[in-house]
Amino acid sequence: MRLQEKLDAFTSDLIKSGQIPEPIVKRLIAGIQELVASGKSERALKAGDVAPSFTLPDESGRLVSSVKLLGQGPLVISFYRGVWCPYCNIELQALEEARADIEARGASLIAVSMQNAANSRKSVRENKLGFPVLVDAGGKISNKFGLRYALSPETIELYRTLGNDLEAINGESSWSLPMPGRYVVGQDGVIAFAEVNPDYTHRPEPSDLLPILDQLARAKAD
Repeated sequence: MRLQEKLDAFTSDLIKSGQIPEPIVKRLIAGIQELVASGKSERALKAGDVAPSFTLPDESGRLVSSVKLLGQGPLVISFYRGVWCPYCNIELQALEEARADIEARGASLIAVSMQNAANSRKSVRENKLGFPVLVDAGGKISNKFGLRYALSPETIELYRTLGNDLEAINGESSWSLPMPGRYVVGQDGVIAFAEVNPDYTHRPEPSDLLPILDQLARAKAD
């Protein structure tokens, strides 16, 4: 089953189950629509832009340098909201399934979120990930990629109702998140692929990355 089919099935099951009351479901949908309409995704970095370099700790505290990884090959980056977001977990699992194909093309795969190290370790453990989850404290790198946005007071109240206390999860009080983003950065530091969607229920297929990585390999060979 393709990633988007899994996400759609999760949404359908969630609504049918009644696990979340209908008024809250409607407010969640309205929040997504507001973010889409805001146009904030248009400020995100796109293919052809130069990716900011960064060094961030992984879930175990080990520093990971984008410059060092790019010295080895292309870099695939997934920005996600956190372990509390089931859509993000489904995506991370799909990326793990594709990791062998990504690494076979000489690329490295990393995920980046604003959540603290303990929750990043939880992401790795519960999703059985073989790639690092980096801690972007305060969303500084997400902001450089144009992904970070502040939640509205209505959304903050809604998330608190659902038990998603971002102050505790992220270890800081900004109540901000990155829009889900998937990037492929070439060894020259230029973004070869970018997919940013303010609707967190929609994610690109991991298989979409493979032709991009093949193209980068051909260009390097030439």
